[in-house]
Amino acid sequence: MNQVVAIDLGSNSFRVLVYDCLNHKILGEYNEVVGMADGLNQTNKISKEAQERVVTAIQRSSEKLAYNPKEAICVTTAAMRLAINSQEVLAFLKRQTGANFRIIDGKEEARLTLLAVQYALKREKIDSSKFILLDIGGGSTEIIINDEDNFISHSFNFGIVTLTQKYNNYEDLNEELSSHKKDIKSFLDENSINSKEYTFVATAGTPTTIAAIKLGQDFFHYDKEQVNGTKVRITDLFNCLELFKNSSVSTITKLVGKGRVEFIEVGVYIYKAIFEVLEKNESIVLDDGLREGVAINSCLFR
Repeated sequence: MNQVVAIDLGSNSFRVLVYDCLNHKILGEYNEVVGMADGLNQTNKISKEAQERVVTAIQRSSEKLAYNPKEAICVTTAAMRLAINSQEVLAFLKRQTGANFRIIDGKEEARLTLLAVQYALKREKIDSSKFILLDIGGGSTEIIINDEDNFISHSFNFGIVTLTQKYNNYEDLNEELSSHKKDIKSFLDENSINSKEYTFVATAGTPTTIAAIKLGQDFFHYDKEQVNGTKVRITDLFNCLELFKNSSVSTITKLVGKGRVEFIEVGVYIYKAIFEVLEKNESIVLDDGLREGVAINSCLFR
C-alpha cells in the first residue's frame, strides 16, 4: 500500500490524515475538538473525560475513513508532555482502540511541522528558502527559523488552551505575553536572527481561522485550498477581535466551530504578540501542519 494514516493528538484538537505517498495527495481527513488539556493547569493530569473523548474520536474517525488505528502513525504533543499521568493515558488509549501514540518533544514537533510547511510552500509556489514559522498549539507555541537547508527551533511553554484556562482578564494575559515576547526576542538575538530578512509564515487553527474569516468563510464552509497562501495582516487580527467582541456566541461558533469559541480570542492575542516581536505587518497562512509532516516523513522512510 502506498498510503499512510497519520494522527496528531494535540492539546485541544484530534486530527487524522490519510495520505497518498505516491502522488503526495490527501485522500481523507478528520478533525475533532477533544479538549485534552482541559483542567491540566489545575491537576497536571489528563482527565478521564478527556481520555474518553479521544477514544470516541478515534472510533468515529476510523469508521469514517475506514482505517485500522493499530496501523496508524500516532503522535501527541504538549499536553501529554506536561501531564504526570501520560504513560497511563497512552496505555489506556492503546488498550481501548489499538492506537499506539508516541509523545514527541518540541524539536521533533518542529521538524515534522517544518517538513509539511516546506512541501506546502513549494506546492503554493512560494519562496521557501528563508522564513520564520509560527505554530500556535493548545499547550505550546513553536517558533522555527528556516534558512535554506538549516533550521533552528524553540518550543515555548504557552498555548491557547493553557493561557485561556489560566487567565480571566486580558490585562493579566497581556502581561504574561509581554514576558513571552521578551523570551522570543532573546531567542532571536541569541541566534543572530534579523527577522526583516525572513518571510513570516503561520500555521495551525488560529491563523487559518483568521484567514478564513478574511475570505468570507466560516467553519462550515472552510476551503483550505483558498486559505493556503492567504496573507493575513495585523489589521486583520484587530478586525477579528472587534468582530468577536460584538458578536453573539452562536455567531462566533458558526465562524470558528464548536469547542473553539472560548479559545479563539486568546489565540488571536498570541498571534498578535508574535507579529509584534517579529516587527511584521503580514504573514502567509498555511493549513498544513504536524499531521501532514508525520505522513510525509513516513512516506520518505518507507
